Amino acid sequence: MHATMEHMTIWGLISDASLLVKAVMVTLLLASLLSWYLIIQRASVLRRLERQLKGFVLRFRSAADLQPLYRDTLQAGEGGIAPIFIAGVQEYQHLQGHDPAVLEGVERALQVAITEQEIELEKGLQFLATVGSVSPYIGLFGTVWGIMNSFIGLSQVQQATLSTVAPGIAEALIATAIGLFAAIPAVIAYNRFAARGQTLLTRYYAFGNELQVRLHRALRGTPINLAVAA
Repeated sequence: MHATMEHMTIWGLISDASLLVKAVMVTLLLASLLSWYLIIQRASVLRRLERQLKGFVLRFRSAADLQPLYRDTLQAGEGGIAPIFIAGVQEYQHLQGHDPAVLEGVERALQVAITEQEIELEKGLQFLATVGSVSPYIGLFGTVWGIMNSFIGLSQVQQATLSTVAPGIAEALIATAIGLFAAIPAVIAYNRFAARGQTLLTRYYAFGNELQVRLHRALRGTPINLAVAA
């Protein structure tokens, strides 16, 4: 509050801020760091799932017999599209020859597996949405509190000058700036990840439909070894 215009720096203003404003800044910085960690982590996961989906679909469509692909996928223990394929084939093998509604059972198993992958795709999005929507208001709270203290201090001096008012207002506005710094990347990442996740989910459903077609052909053709035309 008593800093001069010549000595105003970002770090100086932060160190001179009130305890509540400092707490707001630390909270926002922690939220920003967690957001960036989540952004990097989810971006890596989505890239891996997209590559895996592309490669698996190519192998699936080129396989004349699904049984070797099923064994390899089961041993690999991967996530993403692999559990969907495994769930469909396992349900088919379990119901084959015992239940006339085998394909309905396969469809239900695929739906459960896809829903589990949808939950995985949505991990972390709630946190990014929260940071993106709440951070500006937390920063604004710190700004309002800082400006309020600045005017309270201003009322205690005989003569108000720019050098008297500027430090308090500047340190208060830093809270808003940090809030925007935390919110903007979180909002951008949320929108991007939500769109990519929805695209993956749509492709999972498309793969599920394609797998059902293959299994339907196997049911009408060679159900023991699941050999079907590619």
